[in-house]
Amino acid sequence: MEWFEALALLLGSIVFLMAIGMPVALAFLAANIIGAWIFMGGERGVAALLNNGFGSLTKFALVPIPLFLLMGEIFFHTGLGGRMFNAIDRLLGRLPGRLSYVTVLGGTGFSTLSGSSMGSTALLGSLMVPEMIKRGYKSHMSIGPILGTGGLAIIIPPSALAVLLATLAQIDVAALLIAGVIPGLVLAGFYIFTIWLQTRIDPSAAPAYEVEPMSLGERLGLILRDVVPMVGLMVVIVAMMVGGIVTPSEAAAFGALGVLLLALVYRCLSWDAIKKSVRGALRVTLMAYLIVFGSATFSQLLAFSGASRGLITWATGFDLDPLMMLMIMFGVLLVLGMFMEQISMMLLTVPIFFPLATQLGFDPIWFGLIMLLALEISFTTPPFGLLLFVMKGVAPASTTMREIYTAAIPFILCSLAVVALLVAFPQLALWLPGL
Repeated sequence: MEWFEALALLLGSIVFLMAIGMPVALAFLAANIIGAWIFMGGERGVAALLNNGFGSLTKFALVPIPLFLLMGEIFFHTGLGGRMFNAIDRLLGRLPGRLSYVTVLGGTGFSTLSGSSMGSTALLGSLMVPEMIKRGYKSHMSIGPILGTGGLAIIIPPSALAVLLATLAQIDVAALLIAGVIPGLVLAGFYIFTIWLQTRIDPSAAPAYEVEPMSLGERLGLILRDVVPMVGLMVVIVAMMVGGIVTPSEAAAFGALGVLLLALVYRCLSWDAIKKSVRGALRVTLMAYLIVFGSATFSQLLAFSGASRGLITWATGFDLDPLMMLMIMFGVLLVLGMFMEQISMMLLTVPIFFPLATQLGFDPIWFGLIMLLALEISFTTPPFGLLLFVMKGVAPASTTMREIYTAAIPFILCSLAVVALLVAFPQLALWLPGL
């Protein structure tokens, strides 16, 4: 069988099974079993493939995923996230568009820990949009920042999705996590500048309103009590990884322990919160592990059937500029994001894209960061980005899809600008890991 026939059979089986309603992880598993039966010699091939798949689940690099997810669940269910939101809101005072800034700053803290763009968008949309509309904010000032926080969540550590991508691509987990720090800060700066520019162009888009004045002592107390401990925990985790003091798995364990201790200190830790947090983290972890299992076996099948080697030879045979190939891969991810969620996209593309990127001479850490940004941008790209429809579901009924599209575009442009900067100056991503 030719390589393109093998590739068509494997991908076609997956697409068909997903189209008839089978869950993504199970569709990959079923297609892999079919492929193993055909390409690896029947029953013995299937047994060998499954044994190798189970071996992929024993990697130590997977440990941070449940721990980072547990951090986010505890942060949310104990109310620590709500304290940080309220503190930032009060500290910004009469600043025009302050609730938009609160959404970017506080929402980034929550969604970075939660590891779920869809979950954080749904939460922030249901919490913040009604309040901002009540204060007279125009729709683009309330919806846009919420859609934008996902781009920060996916690249600023701790990011469970970055850990999963590094595991699937077999690259250094710590290096990919640390690589996102500087681009993440640059992206946050772009978001804040965008909000400031929007309030300058149209002051009525985010009208100011009276707030209770606070003395300097009250402000310092609020910062030290409700902001520094939560933000400080994330800073310490990143600093320990940058300094080489701990591995990503140890950093995740320290982070989960740190959130538990904070909840105890603030007297907001309850058995109900613990049960909800463990249940939520376990649900997402099981899905992620199924994805890893499916991806490992899919990668082996692509290699065994000759599909990956044939595809790379075919793609590099066009003699296209590496930058053009990067744009093509980026475009593929944007299109897939209209129909699939991020983990499914990673499962489908990582076994193909990373060997191709290596062949083109791209640094794997740099390419991983580009891919993470592409995954998030695809989620908010009109007309079919999935986060746009999540926002439609939680926004007030009067909100139109046109308003959501318009709100998303400035923040998509910010993310694209960061991608352009990474292409022009790769050291933005590689300087910290290089230390």
